[in-house]
Amino acid sequence: MKALVTGAAGFVGPHLVHHLTSQGDAVVALDRHNGPDLLDPDGWIDVVDSTAPDVIYHLAGWSDVGGSWQYPLETWRINTEGVISVLAAARKHKVDRVIVVSSADIYGIVRPSELPLLESTPVRPRSPYGASKEGAEAVARQFHQGWDLGVIIARPFNHIGPGQSTNFVAPAFADRIARSELVGSGTLLHGDLSPRRDFTDVRDVVRAYRLLATHGKVGETYNICSGADVGMQELLDRLLGESRVPIEVTTDPDLLRPVDLPVLRGSHDRLTRDTGWNPEITLEQTLRDVLEDARHRASSPPIGENS
Repeated sequence: MKALVTGAAGFVGPHLVHHLTSQGDAVVALDRHNGPDLLDPDGWIDVVDSTAPDVIYHLAGWSDVGGSWQYPLETWRINTEGVISVLAAARKHKVDRVIVVSSADIYGIVRPSELPLLESTPVRPRSPYGASKEGAEAVARQFHQGWDLGVIIARPFNHIGPGQSTNFVAPAFADRIARSELVGSGTLLHGDLSPRRDFTDVRDVVRAYRLLATHGKVGETYNICSGADVGMQELLDRLLGESRVPIEVTTDPDLLRPVDLPVLRGSHDRLTRDTGWNPEITLEQTLRDVLEDARHRASSPPIGENS
């Protein structure tokens, strides 16, 4: 199977490319440096024409939820108009499957009685990012229903793993621990640790993407999640349990934010039923790998130093 991956240089992209190649797929990996702009529809027509993929995994787009509040128009154009560019090229060249990666952020503020979240749960996106992903989903459904394009929508929940930016909570905690280990002790500042989230290892997520390409039902939407919610306090405690040095933990009032969503938990029953997928990597293993990755980054000199 020949695959084209957009957004291949992000957090998830390298893990997906590695998984696809390990399964024997031929992969064309595109990012902002070697592929067309998402707002360049003719560029995407040329790329799909020259690569002739069997499946497109569309990961590229605006991923900064917080930043979307400052740049709502840019977020909307990149995520919603951008998917039109990719889908139109896929339609023109009759690509068999297109996996459009959305986000559980489109569910917005949910009531405890709605948990676990199903694909049929009403979506009420609160952030511009979430709204842009709802728009992208609507476009994807129209391409399937109107032009019979083999689109499948993936809705991943929180996913973590090696290589993730320290803008996210687990790698941020791990980075502070790793840097404290280098000097023998340290202090870790944190905000509210009461929220609970549904975490899945990124390597399980990319395995789900490929299973959707091979076994998913076109036109369907699939949650990708663990089915369990974990508190931020537990996440931090597990990482601290792996620390090699004593670390003082302190609440920073500047990091405290109103908690809009105390608990988020999804159901992967549809994904499991149609593809046989289940999460395989434990949270314990994921956090160990995240911490090892943070140690490697903290101890490695920036590119260009000592050269």
